[in-house]
Amino acid sequence: MRLLLTGGSVFRNGGFQPLDIAISQGRIVSVSPNLPRDGAAVVELNHFLLVPGFVDVHVHLREPGFSYKETVASGTAAAAAGGYTAVCAMPNLNPSPDSPAHLQPQLDAIARDAAVHVYPYGTITQGEQGETLADLEALAPFVPGFSDDGKGVQSEDRMRQAMVLAKQLDKPIVAHCEDEALLTKGWCVHDGVYARAHGLPGNDPASEWKQVERDLRLVRETGCRYHVCHVSTRESVALLRAAKAQGLPVTCETGPHYLVLCDEELEDDGRFRMNPPIRSAADRDALVEGLLDGTVDCVATDHAPHSAEEKARGLRGSLNGIVGLECAFSVLYTELVKTGKVPLEVILKALCVNPRRIFGLPGGSIEEGQPADLTVLALDCEPHIVAPERFQSMGRATPFEDRTVNAAVYMTICGGRIVHELEGVVVARDAAKGVIWGYDRPEGGEP
Repeated sequence: MRLLLTGGSVFRNGGFQPLDIAISQGRIVSVSPNLPRDGAAVVELNHFLLVPGFVDVHVHLREPGFSYKETVASGTAAAAAGGYTAVCAMPNLNPSPDSPAHLQPQLDAIARDAAVHVYPYGTITQGEQGETLADLEALAPFVPGFSDDGKGVQSEDRMRQAMVLAKQLDKPIVAHCEDEALLTKGWCVHDGVYARAHGLPGNDPASEWKQVERDLRLVRETGCRYHVCHVSTRESVALLRAAKAQGLPVTCETGPHYLVLCDEELEDDGRFRMNPPIRSAADRDALVEGLLDGTVDCVATDHAPHSAEEKARGLRGSLNGIVGLECAFSVLYTELVKTGKVPLEVILKALCVNPRRIFGLPGGSIEEGQPADLTVLALDCEPHIVAPERFQSMGRATPFEDRTVNAAVYMTICGGRIVHELEGVVVARDAAKGVIWGYDRPEGGEP
């Protein structure tokens, strides 16, 4: 049956327009005002915003090998709840996807259980050990790029070899940048205000930006497309800005937590432990500026679930990694857009448009013939809190727990199917205030 989305404000050509959208057989078949309803399943959008489905280019689904942390089913359900219609899955799995044979168990799980599109990375090196190159040529038809995420490739010669081959295959190197020689043993936070105040071993920002600097030099040699994961330092932003000005084929991402938080807000709780760590206010501000001027291309969550026990050991003892798929947009809108720091259109470009452009993924515009991968957003809604106990993800550790937000993902449509719809909400229209949105709850109850 044809699906008709009506009454929404559609993000198109850089602005919002009151348009209806008709969907059939997984594709958009018409975009126009006042489309006919005859024979269609009609979804009233109540003046909500309708945008291309979000894409997260940095997600850990943990399957195969670590399904006690997350599965393809739970991770993609979380993605759908967060408005994502596609994710790129990181390769730190067992087996590591360093050959087609080792990639196949992941592809099987995706085909069986994924609620949204999943594009798995192949590794750069065998077993992510940094020594022998993975079978990049054989992997290339199945992956959007190559990454040893979680580990920086320490050998310059090995990274050069990988870039030369990736260039020939027209695939990007997706780099976790970390020079292990510059790491303090046992580090658990950024080497900054909180570390000094609490006597904790800190992570030197140079461990990131020095490897970015090395890799940019190799990009100049090889011409390889190069994408930097989870940029966290102002020095990395400056290096990437200069590289782009020189015309190098480089792109990067940062995470919501690096754009919103700084190390002065840390607590001794595993939900604040990740790699790279949350850094200084100056680093945060540089990342926001990089997002505004186009140096930072994408916002990616680095969704990295662990078990409750693995995240219950404070900053010193917890494993690195937080979850973020289900609260990313709400936090970004509340903390950056609503405060006037970043226009909504910039956030949408980083979530919807740039990830597809960089990795050659389908969709990204709301036009006839495009895949029906769409997200419906409720903005300036009744304040409510980020509540991890409601997450679809098996992970619960987020630094945004209990944070008040003013936006929500109302619906996610992937391949023409509704894969997420917010339940238990009241939607009303007020002449002065516009859309009023909130959880349906008993009188006086908590949101």
